[in-house]
Amino acid sequence: MQRYEIRGAGPQDEDALLALARFLNSVNLPNDRESIRRLLMGSEASFSGAVPPAQRRYVFVLWDLVEQRAVGTSMIVAQHGQREAPYIYFDVIPEEKYSHAVDRHFNHQLLRLGFSYDGPTELGGLVVDPSYRKAPERLGLLISYVRFLFIAARRGDFKDELIAELLPPLLPDGTSHLWEALGRRFTGMSYAEADFLSSQDKAFIRDLFPSGVIHASLLSEDAQRVIGQVGAQTKGVEKMLRRIGFTYAERVDPFDGGPHFIADTDRVTLVRHTLALPTAVAPGDAGVIHLVGRLTDAPPYFTALRVPAVIEAGAVKLTREDQEQLGATPGEPVYALPLSPRATLASDAERARPEGSAEQGEEQASS
Repeated sequence: MQRYEIRGAGPQDEDALLALARFLNSVNLPNDRESIRRLLMGSEASFSGAVPPAQRRYVFVLWDLVEQRAVGTSMIVAQHGQREAPYIYFDVIPEEKYSHAVDRHFNHQLLRLGFSYDGPTELGGLVVDPSYRKAPERLGLLISYVRFLFIAARRGDFKDELIAELLPPLLPDGTSHLWEALGRRFTGMSYAEADFLSSQDKAFIRDLFPSGVIHASLLSEDAQRVIGQVGAQTKGVEKMLRRIGFTYAERVDPFDGGPHFIADTDRVTLVRHTLALPTAVAPGDAGVIHLVGRLTDAPPYFTALRVPAVIEAGAVKLTREDQEQLGATPGEPVYALPLSPRATLASDAERARPEGSAEQGEEQASS
């Protein structure tokens, strides 16, 4: 049996998710029981299809089946930015100034508050229990990649643009230099107070923040330095995002100045490399490592495992034991994302098959 399983999270995971939230305590994953309860109720409604696609928030939980505990989580916000809760950001605009009269030249940064009422799909809420971060199974990669596999599996539920908001360098107590220089002056709130309130309603930013353009040169040097910078704790995430097709959007979070990275959904390599094919039993255990997921009509609605698989003859071939643990029956469609260069080459070859087996598998899966 595979030790780790990823599945859709629901109300039964409240205590487990609250324990993980203590390691992050972000807008998407606040360290607050009532917020976690609402989040998980929304997650179950999202997986089950009980709410419209634009309102869905999918939460995934990584479970250690040996220790019987949750060790990681991640999230997809299907549409970050709607009429009742817009996506709010600062555009970062360079401005060059020169005076011939005094021979002075300056490069400035301007911050302009922006809003989107039909925003992109957001990737967020990623955390792994620190005691598991060095596990050989690379659990952080698994709980991160599962979001792209799921987006590929339910492509019609998501937007054509993906966004990831990364944390900037923060003070030891979690305070933001930018918030202290700007946000606190216009809201009268501490960073922690505003961060918690924004997880429920961000209208106060639109109402209280200055309109028009802000010259960052007027802020403290500490505040200027963090604008668009990636904190040490998210350097690895930045590297991964750039590798799979994301770029810096010249846009930052109005709270802390953390950079926003964007990508065209269908150009993200992990989405493109996910195959939808029927499952079959592999002869032996000779496959290369994949993340293989399965959709169901009942809780937990989605399950994924890190397993060896052989992609050939229009099928995802798994050992009988792995197929049974996944809950799949022979011929049932599953979704396979390669986790190694060798597996990626096999995926590309299968996608290019002239017989169109991959397309047939996708049609079976969508039905």
